[in-house]
Amino acid sequence: QVQLQESGPGLVKPSQTLSLTCTVSGGSITTSYYYWSWIRQPPGKGLEWMGTITYDGYINYNPSLKSPTSISRDTSKNQFSLQLTSVTPEDTAVYYCARVVYHSGGSIDYWGKGTLVTVSS
Repeated sequence: QVQLQESGPGLVKPSQTLSLTCTVSGGSITTSYYYWSWIRQPPGKGLEWMGTITYDGYINYNPSLKSPTSISRDTSKNQFSLQLTSVTPEDTAVYYCARVVYHSGGSIDYWGKGTLVTVSS
């Protein structure tokens, strides 16, 4: 059973950096053919895909995101991370990490429970 756990600060000030880490157990982030994604849900809004890092380290981002976004991974720790710089209150959301199945057209088979991050002064 694959498990994903988000971690990081729950409060970030505007203009600063939002940083989250997803720790994966029960499966390797380097296993073919899985992608690892960050998804968020602002209050009262729908789910928004933020970006993905593949099993072999290729990264894609949602170009609609207003805050600069980066995704990285640490294979030795079986973790991948999200960073948003220059955040605004519009970045307040529940943030999820998830595993994406390449061969099923990008469907998600495992989610983390999510973590609320509030951007506020």
